[in-house]
Amino acid sequence: MTESAQQRELGVALLGMGTVGTEVARILVENADDLAARVGANLVIRGIAVRDTGKDRGLKALGLKKSLLTDDAEALVGRDDVDIVVEVMGGIEPTRSLMLSAFKAGKSVVTANKALLAEYTGQLADAANKARADLYFEAAVAGAIPVIRPLQQSLAGDSVELVAGIVNGTTNFILSNMAEKGEAYETVLAEAGRLGYAEADPTADVEGYDAASKAAILASIAFHTRVKADDVHREGITGVTAADIEAAKAFDCTIKLLAICEKFTDAEGAQRVSARVYPALVPVKHPLASVDGAYNAVFVEAENAGRLMFYGAGAGGAPTASAVMGDLVAAARNKVVSGRGPRDSAYAKLPIAPIGEVLTRYYVAMEVADRPGVLSAVANEFSARSVSISTVRQQADTPDQGARLVILTHKAPDAALSATVEALKNLDVVTAVSSVLRLEGTND
Repeated sequence: MTESAQQRELGVALLGMGTVGTEVARILVENADDLAARVGANLVIRGIAVRDTGKDRGLKALGLKKSLLTDDAEALVGRDDVDIVVEVMGGIEPTRSLMLSAFKAGKSVVTANKALLAEYTGQLADAANKARADLYFEAAVAGAIPVIRPLQQSLAGDSVELVAGIVNGTTNFILSNMAEKGEAYETVLAEAGRLGYAEADPTADVEGYDAASKAAILASIAFHTRVKADDVHREGITGVTAADIEAAKAFDCTIKLLAICEKFTDAEGAQRVSARVYPALVPVKHPLASVDGAYNAVFVEAENAGRLMFYGAGAGGAPTASAVMGDLVAAARNKVVSGRGPRDSAYAKLPIAPIGEVLTRYYVAMEVADRPGVLSAVANEFSARSVSISTVRQQADTPDQGARLVILTHKAPDAALSATVEALKNLDVVTAVSSVLRLEGTND
């Protein structure tokens, strides 16, 4: 143990002791000497806030006393011997209020709470700045994958143009298995539940809410503009079918749930920000296409650095705790030298573009009558709204003696495509528009 570590202690309050909290406590105990040497002070757990102090949480095996447990989180946060608050309890309240109390008392905060940050980053960052304290949240986006710090620090002198990624392991597991096994969404979802990849209520994952929160955080940092979850256009994967998966393969693509944060210049020459989450076709040659199972990856394009990719375990107790510990060490080092980490940067204040203005390519699948003139009628609807068709494929006859028509477009505004789809639904030669997906990761 170093001399400086012997001379000083830094108190840590741990809010929550679920899967991640338990791993954080374990690392703090098992790696105490190494952490002290790295920080220049001993990191000491002052207390652990939980809802039920009577529950067996394995403290004895960790070498911790049960007396550390408390159900009074507010009192723990306010203690004079606490320097850093680590929040891994989740939820919005009382978590937000506890973090604000911590800042008011001059404590630094480390959190993994994506939903809270996506809604209240501005308020929390302002409170941290007022207190001259740190707010760290690397674990909020992609588990062990370092994404936040590279965007905040490594690329601080560059201009980030695009951040796109697979940031939800549950949906990636489902889509990867649908592609590999050719099974329906419902079948693979049930398997994901049995294996522990999907929650009993998977709505937050499969409907894109989890990814949207992460997209809001990434866009806010990348483009120096505060973006909330409600600003993110969101679509889930529940409508993706086995037929879509097979059609994607025919176009040398796979389907992934993407979180896309993009800075672009509109027709009037003004810069705008788009943040969106939806299932999309991705060419198999794109780096994100090979990210399978429950893994995550984030792809970044910057003006000078070019293309960068970050890949790894996006969830789980130990991987997430690793990211939390990285933040805790950074916050502790700042305490030792009376310094501060990166502060919230929202100077750009770029407007958020509605989804209707976003340009991208599309995959449109429809059931049509199998007779002459159908393709011409369909093509006219695309042409009437200036949506250029790239590729047309007719698949095998459907059971009702019709045909399945699959169309890929060139880039077009989302509003124009939406209008085209509505017009197609009203054509007497179109039985149904069965799928509409975007195509991302191409240059045309």
